[in-house]
Amino acid sequence: MFTVHDSGTAIFLCFLTMLGWGSWANTQKLAGKEKWPFELFYWDYCVGVAVTGLLFFVTLGKAYLGSPSTAAEWTAVASGALFNLANVLLVAAIDAAGMAVAFPVGIGLALVIGTGVSYLQTPKGNAVYLIGGVVFVLIAMSVSSVAHSRLKTAGVTGKNLGLIFSIAAGLLMGFFYPQLMRSMWQIPAGESAGWTFARPDPSLLSPYGALLFFGLGVLVSSLPINWWFMRSRGSSFADVTKARAGIHLPGILGGAIWMAALSFNVIASRVAGPAVSYALGQGATLIAALWGVFVWHEFKDAPAGTNRLLAVMLAAYAVGLILIGMATL
Repeated sequence: MFTVHDSGTAIFLCFLTMLGWGSWANTQKLAGKEKWPFELFYWDYCVGVAVTGLLFFVTLGKAYLGSPSTAAEWTAVASGALFNLANVLLVAAIDAAGMAVAFPVGIGLALVIGTGVSYLQTPKGNAVYLIGGVVFVLIAMSVSSVAHSRLKTAGVTGKNLGLIFSIAAGLLMGFFYPQLMRSMWQIPAGESAGWTFARPDPSLLSPYGALLFFGLGVLVSSLPINWWFMRSRGSSFADVTKARAGIHLPGILGGAIWMAALSFNVIASRVAGPAVSYALGQGATLIAALWGVFVWHEFKDAPAGTNRLLAVMLAAYAVGLILIGMATL
């Protein structure tokens, strides 16, 4: 079973997480150019997530489960379901408002919640840096909302709905990672200082086993969650089966990229710790915003002065992420 033993490798894997989590949504943009609705794209995405979790389990994980309890398995499945509900809302937000809005608001909010929960579970690091980083992320989120409000488009209602979806996604997504961590590592009785990695509980899952059950949770929970979106938007399963094979590739690739990034993050967390891993991985917010602004030109029709707001947003995010990283090191 592949494990990480040094901080350099752990930080590198967290950097790969940041790139993967910040870039996977480009596959949704590509699918959109093919007129493939997001609710149909999402089926392909979920398949990519589940298959990639399985691949990591049978390769780097050597298909080893150990003897985990049913509770640990259900905890990982529930984490996948929680993430899935949040992520389908994020995908809907990207479809309505673009990456440059959905990620800074949705994932920024998830970063604030996830970092806070991780710190409560692992109260280590400089609290001043942590609070300062969260404040800068909140500033970036606020500036992103202001920049979004300046867009003069015909689909104003859709854009506003995208902002609402982003907020809902962020509120939910901040909790899936701590839930996943609880399925893997032991918090010994009497040691409220936080997670411990030196003495894993054999009744809990290995990182690769947790990824396997997480992917299963994503795939199974997509049946009721995405079915609702399909019904509300007038799509059907016949649309999925009748589509040409090539149109499914962007979604499968997007799911594979996201799940590979999570896998790198989980592997790194054994050395770096959950708070550091999560905070560095959520640098994805900055990567996605850069994609949305400079590659997809999502603000090209915005009025004069919007570019200054975007520059402030990106700078605030960069400072916030640096401070959060410093606080948890």
